[in-house]
Parts: sequence; C-alpha cells; structure tokens
Amino acid sequence: MVPTKTTDAVVTSVTSDPYLIEARDIRKSYPTPENGELAVLRGVSLGVRRGEFVAVVGESGAGKSTLLHILGALDRPTGGTVLFDGNDVFTQNDQALAKLRNESIGFVFQFHHLLPEFDAVENVAMPALIQGKSLNAVRERAEMLLEMLRLTDRKRQRPAQLSGGEQQRVAVARALMNRPSLILADEPTGNLDLGTAAILHEEMLHLSRGLNQTFIVATHNPGLADLADRVLELRDGVIR
Repeated sequence: MVPTKTTDAVVTSVTSDPYLIEARDIRKSYPTPENGELAVLRGVSLGVRRGEFVAVVGESGAGKSTLLHILGALDRPTGGTVLFDGNDVFTQNDQALAKLRNESIGFVFQFHHLLPEFDAVENVAMPALIQGKSLNAVRERAEMLLEMLRLTDRKRQRPAQLSGGEQQRVAVARALMNRPSLILADEPTGNLDLGTAAILHEEMLHLSRGLNQTFIVATHNPGLADLADRVLELRDGVIR
C-alpha cells in the first residue's frame, strides 16, 4: 500500500510494520569562535518505513544535509538516538559504522563524486570492489543497474565523456550497487537543468516503486518533493 502524502514527521496509518530507520530527538550543535554553540538540529524525530520515498525540505542552512549525514552515520549527533532496523546506530564503533554504510546505506550527493579514471561500470561497482569483490564477479549487476537507468550505451565511458545528468545517474546506480536498504540523497538534482532533473526524479521514483527501495531525499526542488510519499519540513531545527 502506498503511503498517503503528508507533512507529519511519522506516519501512523500506513502499516503496523516497524520503521526501517527512526530518529529520536536528534540534536546537533557546532562550536563557533564568537557565539558558543550553534544549534543546527534541536530535537528532530522521524520514522521511515521500507519502500517509502520521503522528501525533506527547508531553507538553505536549515540542517537538511546535517540530518542526512547523521541518518547515514557519516556524522554523530550531539544528542538523541538513531535506530536502523531496530539497532541503536551510535552505540557501534567506527568499524561497524563503516560496514553499515557500505552494506546497508547508499548515498547520492549533489556532486556525483565519480572517479575520473574509471568508466561507468567500474564507478558503479566501486562499493562492491571496496568489499574486496572482483569486477568480474559484480560486473553483471553493475551493468544491470546502468540498464535500469538507461545508460547501457554509456557504460564504457569515463565521467568526462558523460553529461551532468548521466554522471548523476551513474551515481544513483552506484548507490544501489550493494543492495542497500536505504538511499540517502542530498540535493541529487541541484546541479542539473530542469529537464534533466525531471528525468532523474522519475527514475528515482521508478526505483522506489519497482525495487521497494527506501529513499530519504533532501531537496529544494518542488518537482521532486511533489513525487514523494511524504514531505517533511525542517525549520528552526525541528520537523514541522
């Protein structure tokens, strides 16, 4: 059943399934030289179920990237708890967190961060190669993901030979390589023109529906937010 779009932080009417990821009272502050602690997140709570496509919106500086970095265990909160599959994320050591990020969470950033010396297939396969798998062992999946994103004829091209939209689609394929439970995307179409962004939006939605893939996407783009099952507004350090 597809969740009803809402701005509430937690859906209670979709199913009784436990959350894939849940944040409880997340706070994050940074020290500043003149004004002491700068509070960016002031108690963010949310829950996201498997297969949901959730958009996080808010003004620049509202803390969207900070929130995604904490949800993805790239940064630790000042306070609060993140539960992933029911497990308390930040009770784990750095090695366990690196394993969680590699195996269970895929990341798509505003800048694609592709490796320029590798072709599209090799870039997509990189998360598996980091695990110590050979390219021959994972090539079929990497090529399948590129096919899903309509890049079959570009699979041998290096990033410099790809358009901006193609590069970002390669980045989405890379995020899916290790079959993660969750994709976190931070302004994934922020550097694309409107037409190219719209194409990528639809492809991400198709992946969410076709693969039951969970997405949490931070975006300023109203077109992308409109596609989401839920839209959460981050304002004054909390979800409104």
